[in-house]
Amino acid sequence: MNRREAISKLALVVGGTFSAPTLNALDRLDSLQKPMLSTAAFALTELQRKLVAEVAEHIIPKTDTAGAKEAGVPAFIEMMLNDCYKTPEQQSFLAGLADLEKKDFLKQAPAAQIDLLKQVEIDTKALMKAYQVKQIKVGDNVDKETLDGKKGVPFWRLMKELTLLGYYTSEKGLTASFDYQPIPGKFEATKIKPGQKAYYH
Repeated sequence: MNRREAISKLALVVGGTFSAPTLNALDRLDSLQKPMLSTAAFALTELQRKLVAEVAEHIIPKTDTAGAKEAGVPAFIEMMLNDCYKTPEQQSFLAGLADLEKKDFLKQAPAAQIDLLKQVEIDTKALMKAYQVKQIKVGDNVDKETLDGKKGVPFWRLMKELTLLGYYTSEKGLTASFDYQPIPGKFEATKIKPGQKAYYH
């Protein structure tokens, strides 16, 4: 499977649309180069790492399968932001973390944290409209969203995209969600039973 096929399959999981910076980041990651995207290396503080871990775990919580933390998503997010994203997205992400820090996110009960994240999502939808987002088709199952101007993609959008990318490209996330069949045999229509994992070849 090539990168474009992988992105197409993952796009179906996350709803069919990636932001342009995320598609560009995947291109950079695929090239196995580490371009100099900003003047200084991007790094999170310990408090910021805790915030990222808790938010990611709310997006994909641990159930009978691994959650975002167990799948290594927080480290993946920091690596992607450092290696593959440009300064506007890095600054936007840090601003979102700073906002959560001001609101004492980590000191709140889980239910209050979820309510706060729901409000962040509502605010992000309004922000994306204000940014005049345009969708451009780039593949059979992939659209990208472009933003007018030099504004970075909002924190919550980056957080969700990177959490899903990190989870569904990890071994724990993939095996938790799909029944991997390396040799699928003959092609035939298969009805998935309730609770059965989809096949992944």
